[in-house]
Amino acid sequence: MRLASKKSEIRRAQRLRFKVFYEEMAAIPTGLAALSRRDADAYDALCDHLLVLDHSAPRRKKPFVEHRPKVVGTYRLLRGEVAERHAGFYSEGEYDLEPILAAQGHRRLLELGRSCVLKPYRSKRTVELLWQGIYAYVLHHRIDALIGCASLEGTDPDRLALPLSFLHHHARAPEEWRARALPERAVSMDRLPLEAIDPKAALQALPPLIKGYLRLGATFGEGAVIDRQFGTTDVFVALPVEAIGARYRGHFAPAN
Repeated sequence: MRLASKKSEIRRAQRLRFKVFYEEMAAIPTGLAALSRRDADAYDALCDHLLVLDHSAPRRKKPFVEHRPKVVGTYRLLRGEVAERHAGFYSEGEYDLEPILAAQGHRRLLELGRSCVLKPYRSKRTVELLWQGIYAYVLHHRIDALIGCASLEGTDPDRLALPLSFLHHHARAPEEWRARALPERAVSMDRLPLEAIDPKAALQALPPLIKGYLRLGATFGEGAVIDRQFGTTDVFVALPVEAIGARYRGHFAPAN
């Protein structure tokens, strides 16, 4: 597990993203993505790319070609100071972050995105490796809070009423961290009354990534956004590093 160090490694992360988002899930590729078989956008050049590598994957049969470990997991990391110098955060295409940036301008923010793991490797161990990498990055860059969008599969919010309502009633961010979906894109998360929510069933309906954020202490913004290209309904995640419990910080911290 490490950061991509050259463009060819970023391309391999993009190919993994294409395989998961477009071939396995419901994303609709643009013409360029369909031709290149890579999920790529302008933010890739600004971000650091965390990679989980399988060094035991079968070697290439081609002579004189250097063996490369297989990229089996990735996360895209965008630091606040980099976003500020360029086009802002990726999530600003879906959420109004101005109130958060005004309230938290003194904090170092890190946007997480484009998380995916190759299907055979979707285990607790791979997720832990990704989070160990993120936490090492947080310590190195003295990050104060993690933000970003996370996705529920599907574009019909009524079918997602239970998990969306659970996040709204049980895990809504405090005002100073509550990004609001852009008015023209906003879909209400408050679809069921509190008393109608079965928390156990709601947790089962949430994707593993969002359940992981909840365990770490994350809270969620106001309103969801439907992303028709990716076939998802997105929610905004806010996770101040200070909210991560000592148990998890100890678990993810690099060994001395």
